Amino acid sequence: MPLTADADIKALLEETRTIALVGISDRPDRPSYGVMKRLQDHGYRVIPVNPQITGEHVHGEFVFRDLSQIGEPIDLVDIFRRSDAAGEAVDQAIAARAKAVWMQLGVVDQKAAARAETAGLKVVMDRCPAIDIPRLGVARVD
Repeated sequence: MPLTADADIKALLEETRTIALVGISDRPDRPSYGVMKRLQDHGYRVIPVNPQITGEHVHGEFVFRDLSQIGEPIDLVDIFRRSDAAGEAVDQAIAARAKAVWMQLGVVDQKAAARAETAGLKVVMDRCPAIDIPRLGVARVD
């Protein structure tokens, strides 16, 4: 079952340091662009992932094509993809040995969530960390 209790979500956010954000946009009017900045401002290392803007930089970070290119431990994969495309990102997160996947508001894929949980990852669905961090009083990451 995906995490739904505030205490569990807060604990996940407090133990997270590195977030890979799948589906980043380089357009300031897109939600992923603003969420990445808010996460960085809270102290997280955010690594952007989008095959369509590979090699560019967003908020000072190099944009990778997919999770397998990152080459460093990932605590949480934040997924900004449509529900029907979220499963691919979840499978990449499993292969990259991430500790958790977070599907953004409106993103729900029960089968992908089940695969992630079977592989030992924590799962959050249909929520936004940029909303939950201040709501839950998550301490700044250092």
